[in-house]
Amino acid sequence: MTIEEKIQSAETRIFKAVFPNTTNHYDTLFGGTAMMMMDEVAFITATRFSRQRMVTISSDRIDFTKPIPAGTIVELVGSITHIGNTSMKVKVDIFVEQMYSDHREKAVSGEFSFVAIDENKKPTAILK
Repeated sequence: MTIEEKIQSAETRIFKAVFPNTTNHYDTLFGGTAMMMMDEVAFITATRFSRQRMVTISSDRIDFTKPIPAGTIVELVGSITHIGNTSMKVKVDIFVEQMYSDHREKAVSGEFSFVAIDENKKPTAILK
């Protein structure tokens, strides 16, 4: 499998319903919950690509451009944007869609950096 095919097959998509227990006092998805879901999808994407132990080392930038109301569906899409020797970057977008219509739009976007570690928790090469 080529690197490009491996990157494509590592793309991760997860759907979730936005329930009241995940919202803030404005009845929209709490930002911390969105970030937690994004980090999880980024971790899964990085692990699916490398099949190694991966740890988050940073979230580079997260842009919240649209509120995500309770009672909607979100899709989180993780994709590899950069591969280094021991690290990689994963972009995660959150799309919000209404439950009872076809309306869908990007609401949040961010990028996360990961490092591959060995059994001694030391950085190790991703591509061996």
